[in-house]
Amino acid sequence: MNLRRGLVLASIMLAMFLAAIEATIVSTAMPSIVAELGGFSLYSWVFSAYLLTNASTVLLFGRLADVFGRKPIFMAGISLFLIGSTMAALSGHMVTLIIARFVQGLGAGALMPIATTIVGDIYTKEERAKIQGYLSSVWGISAVTGPLLGGFFVDILSWHYVFWMNIPLGIFSLLGILVFFKEDAEKERHSVDVKGPLLIMISISALMVVLVEGGVGLSWISIEIIGLVILFIAGFLGFWYLEKKAKSPMLPLSLWKNPSIRYANLTSLVTGMVLIGVSSYLPAFVQGVMEKSATVAGFTLTTMSIGWPIAATVAGRLILTIGFRVTSICGGISLIIGAVIFSLLSPEKGPLFAAAGSLFIGIGMGLSTTSFIVSIQNSVDWKTRGIATASNMFMRTLGSAIGAAVLGGVLNSRIQTTLEREGIDREFTIDSTNLLLNETSRSELSEPVLQVLREGLTSGLHLVYLSLLVLTIVSLLLILCLPKETKT
Repeated sequence: MNLRRGLVLASIMLAMFLAAIEATIVSTAMPSIVAELGGFSLYSWVFSAYLLTNASTVLLFGRLADVFGRKPIFMAGISLFLIGSTMAALSGHMVTLIIARFVQGLGAGALMPIATTIVGDIYTKEERAKIQGYLSSVWGISAVTGPLLGGFFVDILSWHYVFWMNIPLGIFSLLGILVFFKEDAEKERHSVDVKGPLLIMISISALMVVLVEGGVGLSWISIEIIGLVILFIAGFLGFWYLEKKAKSPMLPLSLWKNPSIRYANLTSLVTGMVLIGVSSYLPAFVQGVMEKSATVAGFTLTTMSIGWPIAATVAGRLILTIGFRVTSICGGISLIIGAVIFSLLSPEKGPLFAAAGSLFIGIGMGLSTTSFIVSIQNSVDWKTRGIATASNMFMRTLGSAIGAAVLGGVLNSRIQTTLEREGIDREFTIDSTNLLLNETSRSELSEPVLQVLREGLTSGLHLVYLSLLVLTIVSLLLILCLPKETKT
């Protein structure tokens, strides 16, 4: 039994590795991908597409896991993820890559929450804190290798291998769950809410288009923007109404009555925005502004990964001694320290300064995420553990999706403003920023144009990092609202 349980855990950790590594390996490769495929204005959509379908389906898969069992849903998630990876590796255009990322996100929506739920099923309450620490550290370990692999593939091989590497690892995980995971628990057979995920996807998609294109591709007072805002509001209200009336809702509103779940989820929404801001745009700053290689850009993200697994492992022990709330507060303080460092980032300070900011962000994420998952799982029973766990994943992923759109919109708007101020907006567009991400194309630019593009990118990214500082402060305020004791 112990051997089988260990093999199931290994298979789960491998699947989580696949989903987790996407956050850094793609981030490191993105400057090179956009330099080859073009379309810098679509930069944030490569992340948003993945995160949108991930966030929209994570609750659905969590509910399906409670109804039909963990095993079939988990295996379906891995299969979708592998299909999306294959499509991404074969992409020859930015739009094609974005579509592939949509499919990848569908699969990832099942992997992360159901993996942690399976662990909650096969391990006792006393064992969960330690095991959840291991699972949280998978994100960090994968992120350590992610930037390094991303830099290696870009500098030595090709960015396509960023996606090809998922195939053999995913197959091993699929076989491990198929052979070793035996699920005997009785499942309830009842209807599942599928309209909810569709409505939330439409609603958030409309909001993201507004945030990315508003003031840049579309005027804030245009018919298109007004229509999208109406669509967002209608979709959200429709989602809320369905969840309130559904017999088997995707996101039971009763969960939010639990203060541990409510504040952990709200904090995860905000920290998700912080996380995507760092992982998405730090490589662009290092490569486009500091003019360093993809490998160096990967190094600056690797330090976040070093902090994450160490903090996650320590958190598993701290929770048992000082409790969820104090451990989470320590994480919130670390996030603020990291954001302060990023707000002071400049080309002159170099990659090591950027890496220091990443380290503190990683420590903060490791401490907080582990605390939230253990707290939530200890406050619910088996029948709702899947959806309760998924709700936290949903909020963090939703935060990342919205964060990618918001911060992408901030960046694009600042670049567009800089181009217009310098009077070169007729000759150059936001997509011209692609030229900064490739050494050859960068060397072909005239010095005045190079300075303008670099100034636009630098000032835009600085505004992004100031936004992260505000978000980390908000996250700490939410953490302080957590109850001092968790119901078990």
